[in-house]
Amino acid sequence: MYTRRVPAATSRRQLKEPLQYSMSKPPRYTSEHAAAGLDAEFPEIETWPNQFPGYEIIIDDPEFTSVCPKTGLPDFGVITLRYQPNKVCLELKSYKEYLHTYRNLGIFQENVVNRVLEDVVRWAKPVWAEVKGDFRPRGGISTTVVARWPRANRRSK
Repeated sequence: MYTRRVPAATSRRQLKEPLQYSMSKPPRYTSEHAAAGLDAEFPEIETWPNQFPGYEIIIDDPEFTSVCPKTGLPDFGVITLRYQPNKVCLELKSYKEYLHTYRNLGIFQENVVNRVLEDVVRWAKPVWAEVKGDFRPRGGISTTVVARWPRANRRSK
């Protein structure tokens, strides 16, 4: 519930400053929401020996689903993985089963993309990799998240 701070017997015309509202609600998103799903256990993504150097693999999952940790509503999107294999390639069925573990997991979209990238790098050790999450609109807003490896160097302050 919102309360407004207006002196008693003051009309709108007499106000020189805009109305000020104070929220009596706790924060809508907590650190628990932000970290939700990051400690979940995921299956190993199997690999097989790469036979050729210097090419790119692109894998799309056009029916990706996860759950918003705050609202419990489903998130739908397309997850696209691009990578250049080094010594091993990802086994596609294993990767598909890995992505299926997100189906009922409460996790933010940004965390999905970064977690997928970290797991791909852990199992495949590619030359480079990029994961893109293109999530469908909810409430009129769609989200696209892109994470790349190797990670950009952070600037020190």
